[in-house]
Amino acid sequence: MANPYARLFEVPGTRAFTLGNLVARLPMGMFSVSAVIMIAGGYGSYALAGAVTATGLAATAVVAPYTARLVDRHGQARIAVPATALAALGSLTLALCVRLEAPAWTLFAAYALTATTPNTGGMSRARWQHLYKGDPDRLHTANSFEQAADELCFMLGPVVAALLCTSLFPEAGTLTGAVLLLTGVLLFAAQRSTEPPPHRRTPTTRSPIGAPGMLPLLTVFLATGAVFGSMEVVTVAYADERGQASAAGLVLALQAAGSCAAGLLYGALKPAGPANRRFLYCLAAMTALMTLPLLAASTGALLALAGALLLAGMATAPTMVTGMTLVQARTPEGRTNEGMTLAVTGLLGGIACGSAGGGWTVERFGAGAGYLVPVAAAALALLLFSIAAACARNTRRRRRRNQPHVPYVTVTVPAEAASKPSP
Repeated sequence: MANPYARLFEVPGTRAFTLGNLVARLPMGMFSVSAVIMIAGGYGSYALAGAVTATGLAATAVVAPYTARLVDRHGQARIAVPATALAALGSLTLALCVRLEAPAWTLFAAYALTATTPNTGGMSRARWQHLYKGDPDRLHTANSFEQAADELCFMLGPVVAALLCTSLFPEAGTLTGAVLLLTGVLLFAAQRSTEPPPHRRTPTTRSPIGAPGMLPLLTVFLATGAVFGSMEVVTVAYADERGQASAAGLVLALQAAGSCAAGLLYGALKPAGPANRRFLYCLAAMTALMTLPLLAASTGALLALAGALLLAGMATAPTMVTGMTLVQARTPEGRTNEGMTLAVTGLLGGIACGSAGGGWTVERFGAGAGYLVPVAAAALALLLFSIAAACARNTRRRRRRNQPHVPYVTVTVPAEAASKPSP
């Protein structure tokens, strides 16, 4: 049997756009960590650093869907390059403001400019969908590969950022991230042969958020994002409680590694059954596996927690792969980037809520109890999708019942009439 990932790159141009996208995607895991280290070091305030990064996250949640809509309407190369240039300018301005110790409000303004960063992962997935629209098996493999790439970049990004900021100078992580982002997008946009054609908006073009089943799915992504956000904050607090704060990054990297490995394995398998059912199973598995860190935390051993997070992460990628498959299926034609960016926006909102909820729980009940938050968030995602699926089934049944019954009428034609030649 041929390697499904080798078959994925048989189309000319796929390797080149994938390489460019990976270069552009790596900074996504660098910018927040770099900004926190840079601002906290320059201004002596983690509160200010957190507020600035939170502002950037909120601005991205608002701006990203509009950027994606322009990408769908006018083409990836035409929109992504100037949008990335503006975002890179924001990163450079932020670094300059910190270096010059400018007033705090300038940091918020500069970091808000980075909200124009295009959804590079979404653009890559849109290319795969364009190339393999009639091949669900290859599209499944492509989505799995993209999710594994996401996990890899978010696993390596913080490590690279911390290394640059601490070994060179505080602004090194932000500056390097801006250069990598712009370089990667330029390389990605140059591969025009694989770029989906732009779709001009018409009066009949429907918004992705109004597509049937999309809004409930986005609420599931919101709850799923809360799993990720709370897990990160609680794990850092748990390691810090035991005087091993420096090990938090490695422990979280193991969770990403488990997800990356599971995503690649999931992509090599042929999907069985409807995507709705697979997504339900994935959410159930994620809810079950998220109880492992909670149990491991009760032992007080960081090593036990690391193993639990490695196993818990294995449910993440299959869940996200199947969820993105549903988003692609429910997004109207010509609005692929916007649909997937809305899903990412839901994740970002969930990450912010999960971070806040995890921090609140840790402060009041301790880091060990904080692992209840990702369990609750995963269970909420499962419940929301179960309710949405049940409502969709009931709606289909009502429609079938309300359809008018047209009885079959048997008409008997006399033999002499049937044999009579027509004039």
